[in-house]
Amino acid sequence: MDKTIITIPGDLPGLSYSLTVLRFSGSDPAAPTAYLQAALHGNELPGVAALHVLIPRLKAAEAEGRLRGSITVVPFANPIGLNQFQWDDHQGRFFYGNRVNFNRAFALLDRPDPALLTDDVDGVSCDRRLKATLQKLSLDADLVLDLHCDNEGPNYLYMPSELWPHSADLAAALDCPAVLTFEGGTDASFDEAAFRPHLAAGNFEKRVVATVELKGIHDVGPETARRDGDGLYRFLVGRGVIDDATGAPVGPFTGKGVPQSYVEMVRAPVGGMVFFHVGPGDTVTAGQLVAELIPAPGDLDAVVPVRAAAPGVVLTRVLARAVRIGDDLLKIVGDHRSPTAKDGGALES
Repeated sequence: MDKTIITIPGDLPGLSYSLTVLRFSGSDPAAPTAYLQAALHGNELPGVAALHVLIPRLKAAEAEGRLRGSITVVPFANPIGLNQFQWDDHQGRFFYGNRVNFNRAFALLDRPDPALLTDDVDGVSCDRRLKATLQKLSLDADLVLDLHCDNEGPNYLYMPSELWPHSADLAAALDCPAVLTFEGGTDASFDEAAFRPHLAAGNFEKRVVATVELKGIHDVGPETARRDGDGLYRFLVGRGVIDDATGAPVGPFTGKGVPQSYVEMVRAPVGGMVFFHVGPGDTVTAGQLVAELIPAPGDLDAVVPVRAAAPGVVLTRVLARAVRIGDDLLKIVGDHRSPTAKDGGALES
């Protein structure tokens, strides 16, 4: 294993950030290559926990000559967001300097040419330098996994529609009940930027690019880390990146793979305290009460019911119980386009 520390200069004198990059060398140039990163949103750590379990197994595979394809791992992909705190609250989703989501505004290239990525030069803000660096690290990989998490929920995936369903083995390896596919743009998120340079070349059967949502933000611990690390390892074995005949093969995917437009984003119609009546995994019907907003405690006439617009299964739920008007509350996955779906862009800000 080769360990490299890349220094990202800060935007003021005396400030810099360290990006740790781990490279594992494969023995077969024809084998698939992989790139895995975690915590692009600096406060989302379930992916870091999974890599904590996976990295020793990659070291062993390399030492024993079982690593066929080369693998690059960036355990903490966002040292800037990792160090952003508002008092005691970790704020790793948006860059303080410009309020841009760390997983938006990546460069969308028409071919995998690193010379087209010029934002890692002097005179460019640190968040842009970081994004260009991550793109260069991942540009040539066949399998690109960006490990994130949601508030509350199971494992699930986002990926370009062109890569579904032949990426179902990843969903199966991670026990995902749902895969959400997107067409066109997602506001230049990392997964879109990782896939776009290879779009013209076609030959998608061997390529996987996915945002991997590993359960909820509080699901950081030894058991969830072991399960997710094992799932990532089995996926890499199944794809021929690692040789290991001792592990169980990846089974069939039994969940739901749908366009992201099939997701109803249930939002708060008013601000206040929220009472949830459903949680992740629950099946709901059209018109069913899923939450109540309480803007004036004790005034039962002021309680605002929130109902599902269409039938489906609750995928995720927010952690917050004090919500503002317009805040996301739930994701409900249905069998048809959601009546609240928007055309294009990301599901969330």
